[in-house]
Amino acid sequence: MSDDDRTLQTTRWLPHAPAAVYAAFEDPAALARWWGPEGFRNTFEVFEFRPGGLWRFVMHGPDGQDYANESRFDALEPAARVSIRHVCAPHFTLEVRLQAEDGGTRVHWAQTFDDAATARAVAAIAGPGNEQNLDRLGRVLAG
Repeated sequence: MSDDDRTLQTTRWLPHAPAAVYAAFEDPAALARWWGPEGFRNTFEVFEFRPGGLWRFVMHGPDGQDYANESRFDALEPAARVSIRHVCAPHFTLEVRLQAEDGGTRVHWAQTFDDAATARAVAAIAGPGNEQNLDRLGRVLAG
């Protein structure tokens, strides 16, 4: 958790160009393969990858539970930035920045919740889940 008490942050270096990492967000088939913690799979109902676009999907957990999600793409900068607003509970904004570094990309992942109490309540699950998300992204990019 960051100093502001509402933000879970992680960084990861991936041996892929920023454009390739961005493409893994932009392509719904690729995104569905890596989005979420280990063991989850996704069914996308609406995927409008543009600023203001809707992203409605269901995450299917390894326990058989379904988790409905609805988000909005707030800002998109090819090969540089993806900002997603989660508009259902728990409310947060995910800011992903891509920085070219040493022949690959440094991914800066910051999930900022609307309040510190929610961030604290989900940190034990969301923190490791964010790391698993990036593990899965790396595997999808590696092919």
